[in-house]
Amino acid sequence: MHTELRRAPAPRNTPACPPTDGPPQGHEGLPQGHVLAVGTPGPRRERLTRTLESTGYAVTHAAPGEVGPSVQRTPPDAIVALDGHGGLEQAVAVVREIRTAPQGQVLPLVMLTADREPAGVARLLRSGADDCLPEAADPVELSARIDAKLHRVPVPVDRLPQDPRTGLYSAPHFRAELDRELRRPGRREGVLAVVAVAEADALEERFGARVRREVAERLAGVAERLGAGSDRLGRDEEGRLLVLMPGVDEETARRALTDFATAVAGTRFVVADENVRLTPAVGWLPLADADGRAVERAGDAVAEALRHRDLRPVRYEPWMRATAPRRRAKKVVRPLLLALSPLLALLIGVGVPFALYEQTYAVLGWDMASAVYWVVVAGLVLSAALILLECLFSLDAPTRPAAPAQPYPPASAVIAAYLPNEAATIVDTVESFLRLDYPNDLEIVLAYNTPHALPVEDTLREIARRDRRLVLLPVPGSTSKAQNINAAVTRVRGEFVGIFDADHHPAPDAFRHAWDWLSNGYDVVQGHCVIRNGDSSWVARQVAAEFEAIYAVSHPGRTRLYGFGIFGGSNGFWRTDLLARTRMHGSMLTEDIDSTLRALREGARIATDRTLISRELAPTRLKPLWNQRSRWAQGWLQVSLRHLGQALRSASFTRRQKAGLLVLLGWREVQPWLSLQILPILLHSAVRAGGADRIDWATPACLLAFAFTLSAGLVQTAFAGRLALPELRGKRGWFWRHAMVSTVFYTHFKNIVARQSHLKELLGDRRWRITPRTAAAKAVGQE
Repeated sequence: MHTELRRAPAPRNTPACPPTDGPPQGHEGLPQGHVLAVGTPGPRRERLTRTLESTGYAVTHAAPGEVGPSVQRTPPDAIVALDGHGGLEQAVAVVREIRTAPQGQVLPLVMLTADREPAGVARLLRSGADDCLPEAADPVELSARIDAKLHRVPVPVDRLPQDPRTGLYSAPHFRAELDRELRRPGRREGVLAVVAVAEADALEERFGARVRREVAERLAGVAERLGAGSDRLGRDEEGRLLVLMPGVDEETARRALTDFATAVAGTRFVVADENVRLTPAVGWLPLADADGRAVERAGDAVAEALRHRDLRPVRYEPWMRATAPRRRAKKVVRPLLLALSPLLALLIGVGVPFALYEQTYAVLGWDMASAVYWVVVAGLVLSAALILLECLFSLDAPTRPAAPAQPYPPASAVIAAYLPNEAATIVDTVESFLRLDYPNDLEIVLAYNTPHALPVEDTLREIARRDRRLVLLPVPGSTSKAQNINAAVTRVRGEFVGIFDADHHPAPDAFRHAWDWLSNGYDVVQGHCVIRNGDSSWVARQVAAEFEAIYAVSHPGRTRLYGFGIFGGSNGFWRTDLLARTRMHGSMLTEDIDSTLRALREGARIATDRTLISRELAPTRLKPLWNQRSRWAQGWLQVSLRHLGQALRSASFTRRQKAGLLVLLGWREVQPWLSLQILPILLHSAVRAGGADRIDWATPACLLAFAFTLSAGLVQTAFAGRLALPELRGKRGWFWRHAMVSTVFYTHFKNIVARQSHLKELLGDRRWRITPRTAAAKAVGQE
């Protein structure tokens, strides 16, 4: 972490645990405590181990010189150390090593020595030992002395400067530190952050209240590893980590907190003797805006971060207060502008350029339209040339490795669903997943949200009882696919995970073929999405042919041409560790493309495989198709605005990749408006010529450019028909109709959608319009 995150130093000889009514208790069946036995491997340490185990303690071991890593890896409740063969000097060295380790500073330490000389015992105690016994002491006495250190605290814990178990500031003392910082004269620069963990409630339910203390300790360990110095860490009554970062600007603090959250999400922790993944939720506010309720304000931001689980620190805003009224969209202006958006698009794309051409000609005598005309022609020719290049490169797309480089590991599938939308199809989908052919364990996690209970949930629970591979994961409060995936990624057990929408039916061999790529050095592989309800309507047939142009031609061709693949949102397979670090951002309407860019910037390799099949449903009417493509277009715009500039400046991408990103994120946003410019140009030319009938329409350059542009779509459709699956390759009529409809209608339809989506983003309308799904024969799916 760029800034310093270090817990306050803990005083030596502080007892290790708050008062309890009995021995330390965890979840049912645990021993009464965990003791680290420090000593050189051999008979002496073995005798000590037997002694400790006979009195009910769980024992782990560390040799001198290995105490720090051992304590950090699995923090014990107490340490018992042997003095070694080097006598008093070696015993003192062991005490100093233990007390040098951050966690070792606050743990009870009992030394066992072969020498009971008073001077030697006194030196060990002054060096930091809490007690000193002869090695031959009675086991009952040794156990009693350890218990005395664990169970008795001289003062209440909340009155100690640091939590004696974790070494973190206790909540009252952290607030006192914060108050001192806020009273500091002059300009207050810095940040207060609160960090919660999305899995805390579930872990507490399984392991008991003590797990929150362990989680806070793990978070603090990451913070310590990433930084050092003056920042203060504490723990509040709910077990959340408190971070005071004085003297840093907001952007530096935000980057530091983002790095911290990513590091936590990418680490597997041992909590309550179990490997778990954690999802940190970070809320923060600048000290300049802080007051006596600063921790509560940051906690309100944490609640917002917990909803998304996407690792992004959330800055506190007043509307996040539980007592504050929620922000409301403008009731009149925005709906009116959205209703008039088709006219606004014509005004911006046609009216304004026409007025500009007329004015420059009238005032300056310069026919600006003539220059723009050649820019438009060049742009259309460039678009057509890029399409033809993608077609040619798709023929030479990399083929799937012939065999996996490693044995098949456990795998997971995540199906993200909004059940009211998927109720008619979800059971069929789940059963198709349970029929998949995979040679190792394959769990199917259905991560779903629903505003109310549905009968289909009873059916799903019955399937889960019959087949333990199905895991039902309700995500309360979720409002997006991204939040469902983020909730599932810490739950999955597989080494890699496939992500699917609720209408997808993967091919039986999909997971085996995905591992062929992932085991050979790739991090993500995107498969081929095939429409399975093309017979439902002409719209579904149009989409079926279009998907072949996208997944059989464009994606493989672009991957080969530009040197990187794209995750398309469904039928994509990720290494679980990468997905845990990357997550999905629910604020993005195309969270899949956004996650692609963030993964690529991290150095991930993404493959595209048109033989990796999953079948899905297409919209069957124009309105659902409009809603779907509008969301896609607006999502691409959001990704372009967020990532294009960063990508072009980044050293993570090669020049070839930057050229591809410029086309995918830049040119695709310009092209719909550029193609519209032919209308104001022709209108201006007609005015100058005295009528449309006086324009020379037979200009060779214009005709050649038009023919070349038209041919690109026809060629792409021909390639799609040739590279399509056999089940679609025989439906030649679908592809011919697609070519004709695209020429006279569908291409213009998509350009209109793109221009409308730009206006929606400008007006701040980012609503996700849900389209109901029905059975496959009558599907009107969203995607």
